[in-house]
Amino acid sequence: MLELFLISADAAIAENCTLNGVPLHGDVQVVESFADFEVEIVDSFPDLKVKPVDSFPDDCGEWRFVDSFPDFTVKFVDSFGDFEIELVESFPGLP
Repeated sequence: MLELFLISADAAIAENCTLNGVPLHGDVQVVESFADFEVEIVDSFPDLKVKPVDSFPDDCGEWRFVDSFPDFTVKFVDSFGDFEIELVESFPGLP
C-alpha cells in the first residue's frame, strides 16, 4: 500500500498516527535547531491532540518530554510548521 506524505503547513498525518514514517508518540525532545518536525501549538482545529505524560507514551498523541535519547525532536514555531498540535489533558490522538 502506498501512503502519500506531504510536508507543509497542512501536513498529512497518516491514519496510523505517523508522519514521514515517524510514530507521533513517545519520547520527544524540544530543540532550537535541526528538529525532525517544526510544530505550531494551537487552541482549535489541530492536526494532532497531544497529551504530555510522565510514563509509557505508547498511544497516538502521548508525548513524554525528555532531555536526551528522544524518539523524535520538535521545534515550536509560530507559523508555517509541519503540523499543528493542541495540548490536552485527555483524549489525545487524531481529532
